[in-house]
Amino acid sequence: MLLIPCPYCGLRPELEFSYGGQAHLVRPGADAAPGDPAWNAFQYERSNDKGPHAERWRHVHGCSQFFYVVRDTTTDQIIRSYKRGES
Repeated sequence: MLLIPCPYCGLRPELEFSYGGQAHLVRPGADAAPGDPAWNAFQYERSNDKGPHAERWRHVHGCSQFFYVVRDTTTDQIIRSYKRGES
């Protein structure tokens, strides 16, 4: 089982969390209409690189906060976690 360090509550088992996908995606501006390449890229294209990967998580069965985790996808080792607004 993966142990995730919640920046608000501390180290907890992954069963308490919900995965939110790739972190730090930028939504297209208001002028982008559905079908525009920028909008399609935002909705469907994700990087799937080996190595460190920034992810968004929510501590559903705890503080209910969203936060970010940098995890190595080849080893599942969590490198760090941090609150929204931090980098």
